[in-house]
Amino acid sequence: MDVDCERCQCHSEDNRTAILYTLLSQNLNHSRVSCGPAHQRCLCHQRRTVCLRTPHVTCQAASDVLVKTVSFMKNLPSFQLLPREDQLLLLDSCWVPLFLLGLVQEMVTFEVMETPAPSMLKKILLDGQSKQQEPERMQPTLAAVQRLQCCLNTFWSLDLSPKEYAYLKGAILFNPDVPGLRASLYIESLQREAQRALQEVLQPLHPEDQGRFARILLIASTLKSIRPALITDLFFRPVIGNADIVELIAEMLYEITSRQLAPLSRMAL
Repeated sequence: MDVDCERCQCHSEDNRTAILYTLLSQNLNHSRVSCGPAHQRCLCHQRRTVCLRTPHVTCQAASDVLVKTVSFMKNLPSFQLLPREDQLLLLDSCWVPLFLLGLVQEMVTFEVMETPAPSMLKKILLDGQSKQQEPERMQPTLAAVQRLQCCLNTFWSLDLSPKEYAYLKGAILFNPDVPGLRASLYIESLQREAQRALQEVLQPLHPEDQGRFARILLIASTLKSIRPALITDLFFRPVIGNADIVELIAEMLYEITSRQLAPLSRMAL
């Protein structure tokens, strides 16, 4: 999809005398008094944004993966032995790469479509109402989603085994470089143990591929470049609204029983 915009029509000479343009211009000029620079942009050159093509299906699959991700952390005795503060720091730092690994392991695919831009007339008619409402949420961009899909495709090409996934998740979860950790040395030892286990499982599975271990860790590092806001807005914002996704995950980890987790896994319905 070509992301370049066509020549702006808002300031075309042919449109300056149009009644709709006049109304819109007055509306925009009035709005610019109280809006910041981010809102002072041409309607024709808005950044392309996208949304899920089948949100009910994809959000359901994403919710299931999130529940499994939380269960993975919850069932690790070494994670449960950490101070609660360290658990929360690791959760906040690693939930996105762990969730993305879950998408890859569960073979969750998705398609996006361009978000329809509101018409000029709609902007005029709804201007008075929008001033009394919360600012509209930012939508994921096409470029960001394409970068995400590229990361997922690269992981699919590795064709990891279940054991490889398990030990890689452990190596990602136990990240001693997260600022503020109280038990960073212990967490570092857990990460080394997970990496060593991953290496050991690779030897009989791929004896001829000596560089597979380094390649897996390198590709795994790209998952950390995916912004949590993108994952939240794309997969969960349609379901949870303005709720804080990390707070919800923490509640799932500490307060919600297995019986209560079932409705959350269907929250996209």
